[in-house]
Amino acid sequence: MATYDTLGATYARTRQPDPRIAAQIHAALGNVTDVINVGAGTGSYEPPQTVLAVEPSRVMLAQRPPGSVPAVQAVAEDLPLRDNAADAVMALLTIHHWSDPAAGIRELRRVARRRIVILTWEQRIFREQFWLVREYLPEASAFDETRAISTDQLVDLLGGARQEPVRVPHDCTDGFGAAYWRRPHAYLDRQVRAGISMLAQTGEDAIAPGLTRLADDLTTGRWQTRHAELLTLETIDVGYRLLVTDL
Repeated sequence: MATYDTLGATYARTRQPDPRIAAQIHAALGNVTDVINVGAGTGSYEPPQTVLAVEPSRVMLAQRPPGSVPAVQAVAEDLPLRDNAADAVMALLTIHHWSDPAAGIRELRRVARRRIVILTWEQRIFREQFWLVREYLPEASAFDETRAISTDQLVDLLGGARQEPVRVPHDCTDGFGAAYWRRPHAYLDRQVRAGISMLAQTGEDAIAPGLTRLADDLTTGRWQTRHAELLTLETIDVGYRLLVTDL
């Protein structure tokens, strides 16, 4: 069973593409003629040039909106596509779910003619810079340590890539892990947590004590006092990165 067959039931409600992040992804793709989206989920960030989505989860495929490009149920490690099938392949916040990232990257390189664009995160930066896991939910950070792949490792697997920081806006509409960095009350919402794999997969029992501390700190104002400077920022860098490889 695909991971998001169990985790993705409410994904389309909390994971709407953020237009600023979309612009950065589309700029990284450049003037390619066609794009394949691997690990496509519900279709966030697919540019107009997208011709096919690949997604292993039936639950996620069912949430793709009407009018989406054709989609096939398959895994990144074994793409049902010919060599050089498209100008570009993109894989956004998905590699940490793959059973064999090296095999998946080989498949991306096989299928793409010109460019590969990957959105991922650098776990070392994330655990040091993001207050939620640093101060309240180290259990979630420990879970991510078991699946995160460093950007250096990915660059090696890709045979080279340039890296672009992806700064997270304070009002980010895509509810991934650090999206609510300036809206801490959101992490107390079970539906929000259900759309964040590091929280959903760590499990409610493991993160409950940290969430209780967070709720108390928000009620007393301790969180607001401790993070007063954070509340003045428009964007932050907590380790999300675009990797762009030209073939």
